Amino acid sequence: MANQGGNNPFSLSGISDSPIVRHTKEVASDAAFVAKKLLRSTGKAAWIAGTTFLVLVVPLIVAMDREQQINELESQQASILGTPPSPHSLPLPN
Repeated sequence: MANQGGNNPFSLSGISDSPIVRHTKEVASDAAFVAKKLLRSTGKAAWIAGTTFLVLVVPLIVAMDREQQINELESQQASILGTPPSPHSLPLPN
C-alpha cells in the first residue's frame, strides 16, 4: 500500500502545510479584507453623493422648470392679448 501522509512531500497534507500555500492563503485573506472595505467605503460615498444630489440639485431643477413654465405661460397670455411680451418673460432658447 502507498504511504497515506507521513513524510511524503507530494501528499495532500504535505502540500497544504507548505509555506507557499500558507502565504497564498494570507494574501487571499488580505485581498478579501481590502475588497470588503473598498466596497463598504464606495457604498458610503455613493450614498453621500446620492443624498447630496437629492437635497441640492433636485430642488434646483424643479425651480428652474417652474420658472420656465411661468415664462411660457406669460408669453402665451401676452400673445393672446396682443401685447408684446416683456423681455424677461421670453422663453430661453434650448
